[in-house]
Amino acid sequence: MKLQPVIPFEPVRAHDFPHGDDWIAQVKWDGVRMLTYYDGREVRLINRKGNDRTLQYPEFTDVPAYCSANSVILDGEMIALAGGKPSFHEVMRRDSLRRGQEIAFAASRIPAIYMIFDVLYYDGEWVTGLPLSRRQQLLQDIVTPHERLQLVPNVTNAESLFTVMKQQGWEGIVCKRLDSTYAIGGKDSRWCKLKLAHDLYAVIGGVTYRDGRVNALLLGLYDEEGRFIYIGHAGTGKWKAGDWVTMTETASRLRTASRPFANTPDRIKGAEWIDPQLTVKVQFLEWTPGGTMRHPVIQGWANVPPEACIVSQSI
Repeated sequence: MKLQPVIPFEPVRAHDFPHGDDWIAQVKWDGVRMLTYYDGREVRLINRKGNDRTLQYPEFTDVPAYCSANSVILDGEMIALAGGKPSFHEVMRRDSLRRGQEIAFAASRIPAIYMIFDVLYYDGEWVTGLPLSRRQQLLQDIVTPHERLQLVPNVTNAESLFTVMKQQGWEGIVCKRLDSTYAIGGKDSRWCKLKLAHDLYAVIGGVTYRDGRVNALLLGLYDEEGRFIYIGHAGTGKWKAGDWVTMTETASRLRTASRPFANTPDRIKGAEWIDPQLTVKVQFLEWTPGGTMRHPVIQGWANVPPEACIVSQSI
């Protein structure tokens, strides 16, 4: 494979809608950022963190079946649906698999959909210096969509799209300037995201029980000095019964006598401390004055190391 993985361009968070004819809006998908690298012979799917996920999504490795380019780097989001809308929990059930037999079985049970929104490289040339409008036209020319692979459509009215996302309970929108070039490894306001809630990756530092089973997670983040800071507890979300059973079994193995948090959790009665090795994705409305999450909801297990769960993270 001649093409080396790159760090994708990221949007910054915004609170106001951009205006003008040079802006478009797109759905912000609650999935896993995925870049496809095809050098004419070999195909690799690499996530935002640079981790290889080619084995996890075999249905997208036949690039010539849906893209006419001789070589290409495509950028998009891998999603899976639950209840008619994207579910981070469902796509992580695919993303976390490692054994070939499990992956083959899950491909039909948890259909993945690849939502493509950009192209970085085409037929031996980098196209990151082209404006977004040109790159989108190139995508239209070379990609043949099908049921499980789609090009993300543009919407000119960002406020209307955001209202629809709010009504449907989706994650939010991303607004992009049509003249924006693609800044590899960059993050700036030419792409901005407006979200209906906050997302973060957190580390599990403790649990509570009900009737012998874990029913809530005590979560934390690492600050600039490396201290593990309690940020709240979560007991609701998209976990299924099997996830709580797994958590109960794992908690007994990771149990520790000492509290891992540098500060004192507000929910300490009946808590059992565990070694902070497991990570989850959580969505919440806002931070409280006390520095904890308001109405946190577990989205699913996270394939990120604990040390990546820092106070200053942005996802």
